[in-house]
Amino acid sequence: MGKQENCIVGLDIGTTKICAIVGEVTDEGLEIIGIGTYPSRGLRKGVVVNIESTVQSIKKAVEEAELMAGRPIDTVYAGIAGGHIKSFNSHGVVAVKDKEVKEADIRRVIDAAKAVAIPLDREVIHVLPQEYIVDDQDGIHDPIGMCGVRLEAKVHIVTAAATSAQNIIRAANRAGLHVADIVLQQLASSEATLSSDEKELGVVLVDIGGGTTDIAIFTEGTIKHTAVLSIGGNQVTGDIAVGLRTPSAEAEKIKIKYGCAMTSMIDRDETIEVPSVGGRKPRVVSRQILGEIIEPRMEEIFTLVNREIMKSGYEGVIASGVVLTGGTAQMPGAVELAEQIFNLPVRMGVPSGIGGLVDVVKSPAYSTGVGLVLYGMRNSHVTRFKIGEKNTFNKVLRRMKEWLKEFF
Repeated sequence: MGKQENCIVGLDIGTTKICAIVGEVTDEGLEIIGIGTYPSRGLRKGVVVNIESTVQSIKKAVEEAELMAGRPIDTVYAGIAGGHIKSFNSHGVVAVKDKEVKEADIRRVIDAAKAVAIPLDREVIHVLPQEYIVDDQDGIHDPIGMCGVRLEAKVHIVTAAATSAQNIIRAANRAGLHVADIVLQQLASSEATLSSDEKELGVVLVDIGGGTTDIAIFTEGTIKHTAVLSIGGNQVTGDIAVGLRTPSAEAEKIKIKYGCAMTSMIDRDETIEVPSVGGRKPRVVSRQILGEIIEPRMEEIFTLVNREIMKSGYEGVIASGVVLTGGTAQMPGAVELAEQIFNLPVRMGVPSGIGGLVDVVKSPAYSTGVGLVLYGMRNSHVTRFKIGEKNTFNKVLRRMKEWLKEFF
């Protein structure tokens, strides 16, 4: 394996920052060898609204990562989020040939499960198997080699607006990168932050980014429900800017340095200096006022997430509780406030299961970036129709040859 082949890059295209993380696959596992971040300029609520600005931000982040890793980057796994993401569960059934389940049967049952009517303006991003049923035996994760006559598959299908997905690929292409795959951001974050025990017992991953809050519910070891809310840390920053009458850039700094999600945790005597607008003198205000601005918005985010959990119908099977990740989750008091609202155990999720520059990426803000690298490592053998891929004719020809082999 050459140096370039065992190098995997995750590109987290977020609303607040673009983050490129370079991982190297070694005999011991995955080692993080490079990281580059740059403020995001062309996205709003997880969706590209200005291609040129996005391209420039991607280039800057990738250049920084290349410099640190000491090698060129040409292929990336890109994350996708935004309110346009919609997901649902589906079910497929096929007859097993030769009375023994083979790879071809699994492909056919997955194809049957995803044969649902999807509007032309939407693109399937993931088809995630939840469980297989051979005859009447359910709860099977790997049915290859089992005897049976009927094979069923339950899958979770994630779709996105085709234009939003294509804009992410176009921005990456114009920055000189090839996109190996597009990955749902909370699915990537779950790779980096959740343990297999949590997924088995039942867990909710809540990734609070700048423009969106991404939710993923796991139980019995598989993903059961995903959702994206168009609300995040930027709304908190906006509230601070209005409430303290300070520019947005200063509001962001105040949020990072002094922000607290629970007013009761702030000392009454604490004060902060707030820069004013239009050249006026800075003002000194109580930090409690800042807490009173942040707490209702964080409460609203958690209440909307709780509503989504109730809507999914899985609220009774999340025994291991909630894992908070994403940049906004780092705020003091966020875990305590979440515990009050969800009435469940809550912990902070940071990337784990990696080597190399662990200290640099050990932050909830890098969960998606590290998760994209882990996803790339575990799925590098998978080839599927890529969005915006040009040579579609050859892909169709190859798929037809596979079908012919299955039947004759």
